[in-house]
Amino acid sequence: MTQVKIVTDSSVTIEPEVVKELNITVVPLSVMIDSVLYSDADLEEGEFLRLMKESKNLPKTSQPPVGLFAEIFDELSKDGSQILAIHMSHVLSGTVEAARQGASLSTANVTVLDSSFTDQALKFQVVEAAKLAQEGQNIETIVAHVEEVKKNTELYIGVSTLENLVKGGRIGRVTGLLSSLLNIRVVMQMKDDELQPIVKGRGSKTFKKWLDELVSKLSERSVAEIGISYSGTNDWAKEMKEVLQAYVEKPISVLETGSIIQTHTGENAWAILIRYDS
Repeated sequence: MTQVKIVTDSSVTIEPEVVKELNITVVPLSVMIDSVLYSDADLEEGEFLRLMKESKNLPKTSQPPVGLFAEIFDELSKDGSQILAIHMSHVLSGTVEAARQGASLSTANVTVLDSSFTDQALKFQVVEAAKLAQEGQNIETIVAHVEEVKKNTELYIGVSTLENLVKGGRIGRVTGLLSSLLNIRVVMQMKDDELQPIVKGRGSKTFKKWLDELVSKLSERSVAEIGISYSGTNDWAKEMKEVLQAYVEKPISVLETGSIIQTHTGENAWAILIRYDS
């Protein structure tokens, strides 16, 4: 039976030990800070946020080159393996399109999927795919399961300022927000490949009130797993974990999100990623 190998990009928020254990290939995006180019893979925890604070300008993120994808796909397929590449939503980056172009240049048998998400919501799909690949499942079975995971996933993101979204040109993709209101707290949901604001307000009560509403919703559903990601300090992330852990059996992962996400969310942002059983 042909082996399937899993590829993703560094917008995924995932534990390094999981990447190693499940033999996942993570293709790094890059970020430029004051004319210095950094690979997303080379930045230590907390380092990017420090560099961004010290920077005169907003960092610029870049998707992996098409040629890099082609090289990686060719290398991974040398033993006859098929490749399943799962990447962040096309509305956030051109990475998935670069992967498709790389696949067309490669001699490998590559299937490229748009996850419609990023961060730990992308991780849900990648990890499930990698587990099935290790079990020896075929590509059709894995893709079908990934689509099921995608269908049962929700991504919520809270930002304490819209400044980075405005500067980075992403505000046009966030419908219903006024770019002049930079210092309001906003909770958005990634739905139908679009960031949709669901709560706006001032002060920390904005986030706490929304969390209460989420809890009442979770009590009515069967939850497979929850991930919490953060930019800056993790105090609020830990507080959310204490509240949410009662609604899911699997331990909640609390992880710092990568430089690609932090560039656009700014400091003191967070995300809650939820995968339901059905």
